[in-house]
Amino acid sequence: MKKFLTIALLAATAFAAEGYKILTKIKIGGEGRWDYVAMDSANRRLYVSHASSVEVVDPDAGKIVGTISGLHGVHGIAIAQDLGKGFITNGQSGSVTIFDLKTLAKEGEPTAGKNPDAVCYEPKTKRVFAINHTGGDATSIDAKTGEVLKTFPVGASAEFCQADGAGKVYVNIESSNEVVEIDAAKNEVTRRTSILPCEGPSGLAIDVKGKKLFSVCDGVMAVTDIPTFKVVATPKIGQGPDAAGFDPGTGLAFSSNGADGTLSIIKEVNGKYETVDTVTTERTARTMAVDTKTHNVFLLAAEAGPPAAAKDGKKGRPTVLPDSFHVLVVGK
Repeated sequence: MKKFLTIALLAATAFAAEGYKILTKIKIGGEGRWDYVAMDSANRRLYVSHASSVEVVDPDAGKIVGTISGLHGVHGIAIAQDLGKGFITNGQSGSVTIFDLKTLAKEGEPTAGKNPDAVCYEPKTKRVFAINHTGGDATSIDAKTGEVLKTFPVGASAEFCQADGAGKVYVNIESSNEVVEIDAAKNEVTRRTSILPCEGPSGLAIDVKGKKLFSVCDGVMAVTDIPTFKVVATPKIGQGPDAAGFDPGTGLAFSSNGADGTLSIIKEVNGKYETVDTVTTERTARTMAVDTKTHNVFLLAAEAGPPAAAKDGKKGRPTVLPDSFHVLVVGK
């Protein structure tokens, strides 16, 4: 009996709630169109996609400290701290805006492919990869000079990307339920693997030290072991995720589930990846970024209004209330 109680207590401790909750909201306002958000933990800046601009937020002060305007359908933002530069994908113009991290001044706008979505900086080769969602390819850019190096096929409906810091870039392929590996020096795909039962993967996170990838789909996260390129776990998450995150300081992986209005928290427990907590956030909070310094999670959201009119027999999406766009801060 004593042994059973000990085991039960250990299990309860392992699966106890992580203690995350909504701490505050940072108002952005304006129109409610957005996509990804990127956190520069070292320089204490949060970069928020916002239609035709990127709002630069001081997450510690909880306020906007700058704006990069005159953009064209912003999707993703990547930060190259070692070069002092940032990179923004413009879905409408098929380009990547390069900006200075200190002054926020634009430094160039090289052409990418059709509808560039996610963007990743690979520090070993000093290259930026724009993932062209509609084009089914990726564009490699010299991060120092802004020179376009090559556009090469990766797969239809490519979604988010992550770099391992050692010359490889990983991309979710929504249409084929795969993850592909790009050799950044060669500008080509070298490996690909199915991540079923994760269907239509969107967000992607990476544990560089543990050599794991976390892909999110409706209801399931696929954990892929990078050396073997095989799925090793499929913990349950919420519906409608569009981003994943990993915090190397806590060992926690996250999924922002916009349809459910939840944040799923995944942890390795006794060698197995399990969903250990679910935090109520807001419906529409589907993208996020993790602050590796404070361990907070930042989610973009807006207050939902009544659904739009049904069309072709399909239920209309919820509308967004004017001037309600904000950042949710989740932490302990």
